[in-house]
Amino acid sequence: MNAVSIATTPARLTAYLPGLVLAVLLGLLAMLLGRYAPLIGGPVIGIVLGIVVRNLLSPGAHYNPGIAFTGKYVLQWSIIALGFGLSLSQVAHTGLQSLAVTMVTMSMAFLSAWALGRWLGVHDKLKVLIGVGTAICGGSAIAAITPIIRPDDHDTAFAISTIFLFNLVAVLLFPLLGHLMHLSDAGFGLWAGTAINDTSSVVAAGFSYSKAAGDYATIVKLTRATLIIPVSLILAFTVAAREKRKLKQNGGSGNFSLARIFPWFILWFLVASAARTVGLVPVAVQPAIHVAAEFLIIVALTAIGLSSNLRKMATTGLRPILLGLGVWISVAISSLLVQLVIGQL
Repeated sequence: MNAVSIATTPARLTAYLPGLVLAVLLGLLAMLLGRYAPLIGGPVIGIVLGIVVRNLLSPGAHYNPGIAFTGKYVLQWSIIALGFGLSLSQVAHTGLQSLAVTMVTMSMAFLSAWALGRWLGVHDKLKVLIGVGTAICGGSAIAAITPIIRPDDHDTAFAISTIFLFNLVAVLLFPLLGHLMHLSDAGFGLWAGTAINDTSSVVAAGFSYSKAAGDYATIVKLTRATLIIPVSLILAFTVAAREKRKLKQNGGSGNFSLARIFPWFILWFLVASAARTVGLVPVAVQPAIHVAAEFLIIVALTAIGLSSNLRKMATTGLRPILLGLGVWISVAISSLLVQLVIGQL
């Protein structure tokens, strides 16, 4: 079932309504609070609000269908809406200079997530969430791959919280370190754009260094964000291959359909981005689309928080946080080293 073809009988809609309304109301509150606390941001506030409400107020079982619907389908719609604000041709053109550094830092993120996660005993899906979140674009990347790898909701919440922790540290620490290392505006912008996860945190760190650094960091970050498309497709094919092998091992025919697992919302994301690229999306409506996309992702992540079991998260312990720290440090150092080697500092 794809992101735009959902059975919506009256009975099903009625079942969805309580959980959907709860997620929307909490999402509105999170979006408002995010305006007053931009370093934290609405998505993180939303997921925290969801966790608090779930574990302190324990909404009844009749909320669950709507919460599950919102966490899955509204999440996919939010990714499609993001496509309308991202011109692939512009980002590819202006971000070409950063591509080498971005590819190295992405490779380091995935490699360190695999190796360190294995050493720490962190299970595969949580390793993937933290690795992709650190490599590409924080909570947005985690949101994009969640429908593909289908982790437990508390794992998604844990991964986003871990990514946020190091975003906050980076916003406060990177400008200070940049000045201590006497980085140029372009050098710092490239460092921030490749080594800080969330777009808002990249912008905050970049513009606190200088306007030129902020502009450059934003372009680098947008280029990096487009890489979620091939990464999502690779993950989809990997998941499909694994499920096909399982069918064969269990005595099945192995006739597994990729269409069932394929992330169709990524295809619609590409269509939306193409429409933006060729000018089919009027400039006047782009700010409204951006706000709508932001709200949808906040609502979806709030629903994930509402599905999260705090006790299960507690049993995970410090290992995912240590994993996130190790991956983040490897990305930050590799970005500086590549710049030093190619003479871009």
